[in-house]
Amino acid sequence: MRNAMFVTTLLLAATAALAHQGVRNPAVKARMDAMGAISENTKILGAMAKGELSFDARAAREAARAIATTASDVPGLFEAPETDPKSEALPAIWDRFDDFVVKTETMVAAADAASTSIETPADLRAALSAIGATCKACHEAYRQ
Repeated sequence: MRNAMFVTTLLLAATAALAHQGVRNPAVKARMDAMGAISENTKILGAMAKGELSFDARAAREAARAIATTASDVPGLFEAPETDPKSEALPAIWDRFDDFVVKTETMVAAADAASTSIETPADLRAALSAIGATCKACHEAYRQ
């Protein structure tokens, strides 16, 4: 289960950069940039978990803190139902905005907890799994 969540998290992160090319709507671009920042910090955690980067508890906590900080801005970025042909946001976000906000708050809580608790590689794996689950829950409901 953890491996599947880890792979899902990395795949989501890898596709984010490609989606940003050619976006014309500044509001959509700002949302994509925020998601890209979350993705980049998730990649740091994933690379440490896979051993591609040496485990560094402080750097892992900093990446988790960056995820929490950026994720806390996400609801405000989605308040207006802005669109762009490159946008992957589903209209369901605005139809069920309260649920979208709850899912975002769940990510903030998971990343915030990770930002103070990662001390060992096992802590990192657990934190990455928790953060990845929040990404997946939101993307399954609100992303194309």
